[in-house]
Amino acid sequence: MEENKQNQVARIQDFDPPMKPKTNKYAIACTFLASLSSILLGYDIGVMSGAIIYIKKDLHITDVQVEILVGILNVYSLFGSAAAGRTSDWIGRRYTMVVAAGIFFAGALLMGFATTYAFLMFGRFVAGVGVGYALMVAPVYTAEVSPASSRGFLTSFPEVFINFGILMGYVSNVAFSKLPTHLSWRFMLGIGAVPSVFLAVSVLAMPESPRWLVMQGRLGDARRVLNKTSDSLQEAQLRLADIKQAAGIPENCNDDIVEVPKRPNGDNVWKELIFSPTPAVRHILITGVGIHFFQQASGIDAVVLYSPKIFEKAGIKSDHDRLLCTVAVGVVKTLFILVATFMLDRSGRRPLLLTSVGGMVASLVLLATGLTIIDHSEQKLVWAIVLCIAMVLAYVALFSIGMGPITWVYSSEIFPLRLRATGCSIGVAVNRVTSGVVSMTFLSLQKAITIGAAFFLYAALAAVAWVFFYTLMPETQGKTLEEMETLFGTFWNWRERARELKELKKTEKNSNDNGQIQMGTNNPAMQNLMT
Repeated sequence: MEENKQNQVARIQDFDPPMKPKTNKYAIACTFLASLSSILLGYDIGVMSGAIIYIKKDLHITDVQVEILVGILNVYSLFGSAAAGRTSDWIGRRYTMVVAAGIFFAGALLMGFATTYAFLMFGRFVAGVGVGYALMVAPVYTAEVSPASSRGFLTSFPEVFINFGILMGYVSNVAFSKLPTHLSWRFMLGIGAVPSVFLAVSVLAMPESPRWLVMQGRLGDARRVLNKTSDSLQEAQLRLADIKQAAGIPENCNDDIVEVPKRPNGDNVWKELIFSPTPAVRHILITGVGIHFFQQASGIDAVVLYSPKIFEKAGIKSDHDRLLCTVAVGVVKTLFILVATFMLDRSGRRPLLLTSVGGMVASLVLLATGLTIIDHSEQKLVWAIVLCIAMVLAYVALFSIGMGPITWVYSSEIFPLRLRATGCSIGVAVNRVTSGVVSMTFLSLQKAITIGAAFFLYAALAAVAWVFFYTLMPETQGKTLEEMETLFGTFWNWRERARELKELKKTEKNSNDNGQIQMGTNNPAMQNLMT
């Protein structure tokens, strides 16, 4: 009798909602170390905004050469990103990060010792390849190590470290701005070799990606890593089973070392993604590529890279004062990305994204208005200068709470597993090319149509982005892969599907609740179901 009562209590507890898993500190530490590679891109973006002031004076280059020098890194990074996939499959994710750090180290030194514009461009090429490696491998490693419960939080880490790198670049600008012109920019660029050394050393403390270990047939090593980075042993087993299935390893094969079947040709992936996609895949591709395009087309790199130029146009004439203002930009950007990191898994992707982009539109319009008024005024207008500085800070803050991190989180969530690597690489390529176009045209654009009109243009593009997101992008927070594929494919009619899914979940929840009550009243059908 007592045993039956205990069994009944145990079965009742089976219907209780699962407890929220504890934060996996080991997985966070691994993601933290891997994301250090993103500092390389951030540092280069931040430091170049100030270094270019002194490079222009020292090497006597034109505005067009300035634009190319600043923006070309985004094009060069594509070479690194393209090579990173094969390299990481060959030598592993960890040692690919070492390669990224080594290449960037060489590039930073080359830029620091450059004596001519051509020499400097060669250094930019080398550093750009290193940045491309880092940009590709860090999110891949993070996604493959993170447990499901905190994937949104951990996947945003690379964006956090990009912002921290930008802040470091701004601080470096101020620190070396008092040196003679021919030394200041060389120290600013050359000191960038230091973060790459820390990255290379930190890799020694990281485990290899479990997915890469499985692809090498090292199931025993992969199992040990998954046991440490998962929220429970059951989750570790499920993750290992999914990876084995993707690798073509039989489910019942549990040896520590196994032979991995050769993978099929990737042509089918391109066919399914580009040439003959289903409506769901086409919808996913449009939104995944679209969010990457609009993230850069709304002018974030113009603000971050050319903020000293913006502050100069706003009426701040001292180089040192302008660089101090850029440090404020870096601090605000970093603080708000940290806020966003903790809100992503609580508030949902859509509300944060729409709030962020809506605020960006407003701040860009006010910034453009302030710059236009200053341009047409012969007197120094303090209120307009304050407005411009405030709107730059507001713009980067609003970008950081939504558009910045959600672009990377959202695009990594929506692609089906079989298409994820290729789909994300297309998104990254569009992101970098758009960033390159914006950064390599800003000075010419502001000369052609004025700086105020340039920001009105970015505001218009951000407004189009808001309409695009509101119309085509469903909420993905808490959705399973099957639910995502159901949501996508209907384009602007996704809300109806979302309501149907919500009703279905509600019905299932009510059924479960009724089941618990009936079981408590000795419902025979429920007892039969449980036995």
